[in-house]
Amino acid sequence: MPVSNINQIEQLVAQQRAFFASGATRAISARILLMKQIYQSVKNHEQEILDALAADLGKSSMEAYMTEIGITLKELSHTMKHVERWAKPQRRATWLANFHGKSMVVSEPYGVTLVMSPWNYPFLLTMDPLADALAAGNTAVVKPSAYSPATSNIIKKIIQTFF
Repeated sequence: MPVSNINQIEQLVAQQRAFFASGATRAISARILLMKQIYQSVKNHEQEILDALAADLGKSSMEAYMTEIGITLKELSHTMKHVERWAKPQRRATWLANFHGKSMVVSEPYGVTLVMSPWNYPFLLTMDPLADALAAGNTAVVKPSAYSPATSNIIKKIIQTFF
């Protein structure tokens, strides 16, 4: 949803905080399903992404695929494959003073994240951090680059397909 003033931004962040507080982003299965939806949406809109990158940056289809779409798809695949292991608590050595205890590192999501993309790799540097934030159990507010409007429009279209 495009926002134009500070009240809309505050309302959007409040909605994201409320959604995060509901606990809907905690389940690993829900995170993996979301990654699969993003992956499929990128695949479904591949030609539109190529056209947008050509319009905004003059990238050839080969360059656009190799530097933006292909890397995004590979990162999504890697994240889906490993997110369950990354989310598990990891055992650590316990100090001698606490010899009866167990030490663990427990990965916890932060809450609401902001993803802002630059103009030079607008698709890759929006979708990769977005996918990582969502895989970690966070929610995200996305601010695509104003200097690549065609790519920003396709990113909006892709995001709206799964939200």
